[in-house]
Amino acid sequence: MDARLQRRIQRYGWDLAAEDYEPLWQGQLAPAHAALLEAARLAPGQTALDVACGAGALALRVAAAVGPGGRVTGVDLSGRMIDAARGQVGGGTRTDLRFERMDAEALDLPTAGFDTVLCSLGLMYAPVPERALAEMRRVLKPGGRLALAVWGERARCAWASSLPIVDDEVSSEVCPLFFRLGQGETLAALCAEHGFSFVRSVRLAVDIRFPDGDAACRAQFLGGPLALAWSRFDAATRARVRERYLASIEPWRSGQAYALPAEFVIVSAGAPL
Repeated sequence: MDARLQRRIQRYGWDLAAEDYEPLWQGQLAPAHAALLEAARLAPGQTALDVACGAGALALRVAAAVGPGGRVTGVDLSGRMIDAARGQVGGGTRTDLRFERMDAEALDLPTAGFDTVLCSLGLMYAPVPERALAEMRRVLKPGGRLALAVWGERARCAWASSLPIVDDEVSSEVCPLFFRLGQGETLAALCAEHGFSFVRSVRLAVDIRFPDGDAACRAQFLGGPLALAWSRFDAATRARVRERYLASIEPWRSGQAYALPAEFVIVSAGAPL
C-alpha cells in the first residue's frame, strides 16, 4: 500500500476510534503500559516524549513519574485523539504536559530534546517504522532512553482473528504488516541497526478481558484499528462480521465473559553518549 494512503487511512481510522478507544482499551492495555514504564526508568525532572500517544492515558502516567519539574509531550497522527488527550488535562492548560498532532515519521521537534522516548502500540502502524525509529533516535539526548511496546506474535493474539474477517469484506489488508515487528527479535534488531545500545527485549503474555461479546466486538470494531472499515459496512455486513468474530473467540469464553490470550513485546534501549 502507498505510504501516503496508509497514513491517511490510519489518521481517519483513529479519528473515528478516538471516542471509544480509552474506555474500551485502557484496562486491557494496563499490563503493557506498566511494563513500558518500568523499562523507561523515568526519573523526576526528566523530559519525555510519548509517540502515538492516543487519548493520553500513558502520557498522564509518564507526567506523574517525572513530576512537576519534568516535561512531557504527547504526539499522535489523529487530531481527534489529540483533542481527547487535551480534554483530559483541561484543554492544554498544564505547562508540564502538552499534546500535538504529529507524524511519527517526521517529528517537528528539536534534535536531542528528550531524556526518554516511549511508544506504546503505535510503531507498527507507521508505514515505514524504520523512519519513525530514526526520528525517535534523533530527538533523544545522548544517553537517553527508548521504551517501545508492540503486539507480539500473531498466533499468540486471539483478537487478531478479527483482521482476516474484516479483510474478507474490504478486499484489502486493513493493517499491512501489522505483526512484523513482533516476530522474533525483529524490533530489537531494528533498534540496534539504528544506533541504539543496551537493547533488551522481553515478551509479556496476558489475557485481555471483556465482560461480554458486545464489549469484545466494540473494542475491535469501534475503538481500534478496524474502525474505518467498520464505519463503511452496512447492517448486514456488520452482523456477519460480528458473528464470525464471536465464533472465532468462542474457545476463550466463560459464561458471558471473554479472556483472550495476547502477547506484547517490550523493547528498551539507550542512545549512545
